[in-house]
Amino acid sequence: MTEGSDYDYLFKVVLIGDSGVGKSGSVLSRFTRNQFNMDSKSTIGVEFATRSINVDGKLIKAQIWDTAGQERYRAITSAYYRGAVGALLVYDISKQATFANVTRWLKELRDHADSNIVIMLVGNKSDLKHLRAVPTEEATNFATQNELSFIETSALDASNVDSAFQTILTDIYRIVSSKTLDQSGDSVKAPTSDTIPVAIDSSAPAKSGCC
Repeated sequence: MTEGSDYDYLFKVVLIGDSGVGKSGSVLSRFTRNQFNMDSKSTIGVEFATRSINVDGKLIKAQIWDTAGQERYRAITSAYYRGAVGALLVYDISKQATFANVTRWLKELRDHADSNIVIMLVGNKSDLKHLRAVPTEEATNFATQNELSFIETSALDASNVDSAFQTILTDIYRIVSSKTLDQSGDSVKAPTSDTIPVAIDSSAPAKSGCC
């Protein structure tokens, strides 16, 4: 454990996807604060929250970043992705267009993020079964073809939200701890000076003007 810290590893995970799919007010709030805000509004800037989980006896502190509305303006910069070791690519199962745009988001992620980043495809709002527009099989096939893990979640009823983060953080930890990566490249590591200090409380208001 790092001297003076309360965790063994710090991993930066980014949330990407179309505006309105439930990234910040839903998935982020449910995982980090166990809250769900039906009337969540996008905030311009960059928002992040933290939560620690145990993986194989190690305390992993997840620093989860959200675009906080920037995706509406195609304003996401490479600084948002810098230092990220994981990404949740989120779409809304009830809106086909948000799934169609996953291809563009994946390209952007691979253009700007580290090549070793761990990516999970997340179909959010699984509680809207009566409005489903994206078949689970279609999303599963896309994930398989692009070597992504896949899960469907509902931030409303908390279904699979914890499982999504537990899975991706475990995958990241096992990659890092196995030391299979080229150590000279140091390509997957916890974010340091390129991030906002993690001492900020997870319930703090959204940050703006970051990038």
